Amino acid sequence: MKFRLISSLFVAAILVSISAAQDQHAVPDRFNEATVAQLQAEMSSGHLTSEELTKYYLARIIGLDQNGPGVNAVIEVNPDALIMAHNADMLRRRGIILGPLHGIPVLLKDNIGTGDKMQTSAGSFALVGMPALHDSTVAANLRAGGAVILGKTNLSEWANFRSFESISGWSGRGGQTNNPYGIDRNPCGSSSGSGAAASANFATVSFGSETDGSIVCPANANGVVGIKPTVGLTSRAGVVPISHTQDTVGPHGRTVADAAAALGVTESRTFDGSDPATGSVPLGWQGTGKTRPKNIPTDYTQFVNPNGLQGAKLGITRAGLNGFDPFVPTPQPVLDAFEQAVNALTAAGATVIDLDQAGFTFPSADGEFFVLLYDFKFDVANYFATRVGVPVAGGTLQTAIDFNNAHADVEMPFFNQDIFDLAETINPDPNFVDSRFTSAQFPNGMSYNEALAIDHNAGVNGIDAALSQFGLDAVISATDNPAWATDLLYGDHFIFGTSGLAASPGYPIVQVPAGMVFGVPLGMSFFGTAFSEPALIKLASGFEAVTQVRAHNLPTFAATVPFDHIQGTTLTRPRQNAVPAAKANSRKAPQHATTPTNKKVPHNI
Repeated sequence: MKFRLISSLFVAAILVSISAAQDQHAVPDRFNEATVAQLQAEMSSGHLTSEELTKYYLARIIGLDQNGPGVNAVIEVNPDALIMAHNADMLRRRGIILGPLHGIPVLLKDNIGTGDKMQTSAGSFALVGMPALHDSTVAANLRAGGAVILGKTNLSEWANFRSFESISGWSGRGGQTNNPYGIDRNPCGSSSGSGAAASANFATVSFGSETDGSIVCPANANGVVGIKPTVGLTSRAGVVPISHTQDTVGPHGRTVADAAAALGVTESRTFDGSDPATGSVPLGWQGTGKTRPKNIPTDYTQFVNPNGLQGAKLGITRAGLNGFDPFVPTPQPVLDAFEQAVNALTAAGATVIDLDQAGFTFPSADGEFFVLLYDFKFDVANYFATRVGVPVAGGTLQTAIDFNNAHADVEMPFFNQDIFDLAETINPDPNFVDSRFTSAQFPNGMSYNEALAIDHNAGVNGIDAALSQFGLDAVISATDNPAWATDLLYGDHFIFGTSGLAASPGYPIVQVPAGMVFGVPLGMSFFGTAFSEPALIKLASGFEAVTQVRAHNLPTFAATVPFDHIQGTTLTRPRQNAVPAAKANSRKAPQHATTPTNKKVPHNI
């Protein structure tokens, strides 16, 4: 069930292109995989208009997303997209260019607010009704920069923070998003539609959000670049929240340069008046004396350098590749593909230091889940206070829980809301010691403030310590395991993921395609300290230049890829395409805080 708000006139304007879009091979080559710079050159020369480009992407969405293979990445198309494109063309004819994304169609994750005719729902019917009253800061920056907001992308509902049993890429409102490299493969999440749409060429760039993994994992699974910015570099104002401590908004692009251009347009270089993080430093820097840089770049494409690896010093950690489950080891072909990518680094002139062999251990952020639960309970209520004309307007987390219970047929057909239930039990006193949340430092329980201190130390004694101790330009690791077959019965099948290294302290990551394993992508992540995006973009662009993984491995929109079994190790449990009735009923029954609280933070939120 989707709200596809496309007027009849709007459809009529692009019907001439639909038949071509239904055959992916008939799509004009000059637009497919075209970069921001190439498109700007075409428009500047008069060979292309923004209106023509917008019609192309709209036709492709109809042909490949809503029909054809059915990627199902776009949850809603902006009925005013062609008007925005026309206005951008009119300004260009007058010699006015508002920025590097002027006239460029972009897609936004459905938790990024737009004060227009589109919904901002986080994939839930609880937020469907009257659109948001105002643009998020990110959307406002895009409009001010001349971008064409083409529509919204599907996501893991509530940014994957509703249930431990969730299915990445599924939302009650949007259904299941699929992976362009194999339609039965999962796009990861929670920015599932953003990653899949960028990969499938449904827009030039797209935007997602990340609390821990939600930009970089979809980038990994869908074979695109993802930039998870430092917390506070982009504003969260107007974005459906999980955590003011860790949330950030960032781009997906098919090249590092495209993602870098998008970052520059959407960043907040100073306090935006709404999100305090835009005027401060992230958790990892708090109390260290470090301050927000005064001269934050306005254009990150200046750091793109095909020789960016020459003379670089990188620290590699493979500890995260050991996996979440000792009974499901990371398959050898995945490890082999990553090692080939590491060899490419050294061949391009980088020095790689093995941090694990050197005895360096990254600390565990044992306070993260408690912090996220606490933040979510109160942050989401503050967000609901900004909405009107939707079921949870002015409500609390309990209002959303009650809505889901009352509409379990559409909101909980496959999995419950045990994370919601658990968050609702959190004590509002930040100094209250909750015995359900423990760590080596606090074996009898911890308070919210103590959990924050643990997570702060995860930055100081983690990435920052590694950079300082070994004189590194960045830390690197594989991003996540390749895409698994979407499983409606058992949910997600994560083997490993490394985004947690940067999540708790609020540090940046740049994820780049690094290899292919049996037809699906594998990515590499570059980690740095706060506000080190320029250095990471330089390194990532150098890696992209010498590997060209995406350029040589474009999505095929195949129905499936032969990746279920590798050398005797399964990447998926037995899969069913539908949940048996008894199982479905048991999973949508409310569970009130019965989930063990010693579970690790849900991956990719």
